[in-house]
Amino acid sequence: MYGDVVMGLKPASKEEEDPFEVLIDELKHKRGVSNDTDLTTDDLKELVASFKAAIKAQTGEEFPVNPWDQLWGAVGAVFGSWMNDRAILYRKLNNIPAEWGTAVTVQAMVFGNMGTNSATGVAFSRDAATGENLFNGEYLINAQGEDVVAGIRTPQQITLEGSRRWAAAQNVSEADRASKFASLEEVMPTVYKELFDIQHHLETYFKDMQDIEFTIQDGKLWMLQCRNGKRTGAAMVKIAMDMLAEGLIDEKTAVLRVEPEKLDELLHPVFDKAAMKSAQVVTKGLPASPGAATGPVVFFAEDAEKLLNEKGQRAILVRIETSPEDLKGMLDAAGILTARGGMTSHAAVVARGMGKCCVSGAGDLQIDYKARKITVGSHTIKEGDWISLNGSTGEVYLGQVATQAADLSGDFGKLMDLAKKYSVLKVRANADSPKDARQAFEFGAEGIGLCRTEHMFFEGDRIKSVREMILADDEAGRRVALAKLLPIQRGDFEGLFRVMNGHPVTVRLLDPPLHEFVPHSEKEQREMAQEMNIPFEKVVARVESLAEFNPMLGHRGCRLGNTYPEITEMQTRAIIEAALDVRKSGVPVHVEIMVPLVGNHKELRYQKAIIDETAAMVFTERNDKIDYLVGTMIEVPRAAVTANQIAEVAEFFSFGTNDLTQMTLGFSRDDIGKFLPVYLEKGIIKADPFQILDRNGVGQLIREAVFKGRGTRENLKCGICGEHGGEPSSVEFCHFAGLNYVSCSPFRVPIARLSAAHAALKEA
Repeated sequence: MYGDVVMGLKPASKEEEDPFEVLIDELKHKRGVSNDTDLTTDDLKELVASFKAAIKAQTGEEFPVNPWDQLWGAVGAVFGSWMNDRAILYRKLNNIPAEWGTAVTVQAMVFGNMGTNSATGVAFSRDAATGENLFNGEYLINAQGEDVVAGIRTPQQITLEGSRRWAAAQNVSEADRASKFASLEEVMPTVYKELFDIQHHLETYFKDMQDIEFTIQDGKLWMLQCRNGKRTGAAMVKIAMDMLAEGLIDEKTAVLRVEPEKLDELLHPVFDKAAMKSAQVVTKGLPASPGAATGPVVFFAEDAEKLLNEKGQRAILVRIETSPEDLKGMLDAAGILTARGGMTSHAAVVARGMGKCCVSGAGDLQIDYKARKITVGSHTIKEGDWISLNGSTGEVYLGQVATQAADLSGDFGKLMDLAKKYSVLKVRANADSPKDARQAFEFGAEGIGLCRTEHMFFEGDRIKSVREMILADDEAGRRVALAKLLPIQRGDFEGLFRVMNGHPVTVRLLDPPLHEFVPHSEKEQREMAQEMNIPFEKVVARVESLAEFNPMLGHRGCRLGNTYPEITEMQTRAIIEAALDVRKSGVPVHVEIMVPLVGNHKELRYQKAIIDETAAMVFTERNDKIDYLVGTMIEVPRAAVTANQIAEVAEFFSFGTNDLTQMTLGFSRDDIGKFLPVYLEKGIIKADPFQILDRNGVGQLIREAVFKGRGTRENLKCGICGEHGGEPSSVEFCHFAGLNYVSCSPFRVPIARLSAAHAALKEA
């Protein structure tokens, strides 16, 4: 360790072995022994000499033999670790005084490598993987602590039960286990009993699961340190609920004990642990949507759909980047892998909304659509070859890796009940289909905060009617196409209203620019012309006329509805008619209609007039009426600073923080990956603003909009429906900003619910 940490003798690359281990292995081979402990005193003397020679040869310096020189070398190494660029930057960003870290503790040691009556080990008062109330850990006879954790030697189990479980998993006979892999409980029963009593005392004292390090020197137990142990999401929930039941902690502590983000591990399929041992990582991207997925590679959305329909097999959809046209294929796939895009790219956002595993931004992938293959390093992956995605780590594996479904135990339900008890902020879901809404409802969502109606346009054959509307020469032609979409949209909304059973449903009117609904390759344009029985040239001309230099800031949102009022009319009629139909069947309905991309109160006034006129027409036709709210999505900075004017018209605000972040910071969420790593490393920004809400910029616009809006309309309901709605620190901000609710992807609902409880308890 001295040669490594102080003198810098390390492997030249990751591929090379530790130089000291090479020398040990050479000597063991020379002596014909398999274990370090088989080496004699003379062997160790020879090893010391070869170690010193290696240090001299590779560093140019003699190994110091004077203990004071050794001590000052060690002190210097500690100071040096605080003087590298990254450490200095960390200290500056966190306001750590320069004098901190300039003290070194010199402490006497105990030795676990003083013979067969000595040992070292690491123990846990409960199982860190499952949360089971089972004392467990590993130890090594005649060894130091580094030997246990470095993976150089195979440690043995501390408890007899743990040893027998290990032997069963490894197919080791009981006789071999007892003779070669005996537990500490068997080998040193008196020391084990003392260790067991101490771990119980420590857990009771600290009221949390303990991670303990110990050394046994010549039969005497020494405790080195203890700390609250790291644990999986499943273990975190179980330990909190068990300790609550045992009376160790109270309800509030139990809620705060569980990290909201760790709940993600419980909600998605995971890879089988045994299968992971042989899994080969081929590349790594961003962990865009958690879970595990495995399947054959396809490159086009229609192929994912075809594979599922014909063979019942879900594929891994691999794209350079995804677009709304890929939506159906994404839905039918087991997982999505993209070469481009960040954590809030189209693929990432949609995948999280679907609860679908996704790895995005895997830049090493060379995707050839024509040849239908991927090249990554020395590997070539063809269409039909199997790969596996770990959406929790971003790793991509070759071949098929077995998965298992997430197990939501009773403890999870108990935790969610406690979260609801202590929350102030409500949690809704972003859901575009009855399936998504049902999943969100099962996770405890108290409504739908965002239904993106454009996603419905890509289902089945309805995209043809949308394209027919876009290609129409005049309003009359557009109305003919919209009439075909009306019953389809009405059916969609009926499904959502029924599932939510009286909880509020916020429906956002059409938002994306029309160019997203038309094909852009010549082949697809020719197919479209043939399907619609119109000249190919007309299709090309219309597609070209829709092109924009910056479509995000172009003809979209309320601008579409104000340019083509018939679109808003059709969608409003579908919403109101669906609400009346569902209520007539005995199911309560709570309708909220949201107008997107408003930056000027006049834009909203025009849209609200169309909505109200259309609703009144339906009420007259049906001789029935229903209450509804009209509000807007605050995603343009001007809307935030003129919120007092907009609140004269809007009955609710929903902050679309994805676009609000883009427009406020001037960052493209799809291109930020080119400079984000540098900005994070240099400390220009502390976190990806599309993952964690920018409180000082975007957050202040939200606060100002809430303050101004409620100054005009005292009971103005305010929520958030961007991706930040499911991120714990952003949810906390929403609580303190006085919002009524957050809305997020269905699989983020439990995380948001627990985060809301944390925020309320911290405030209290």
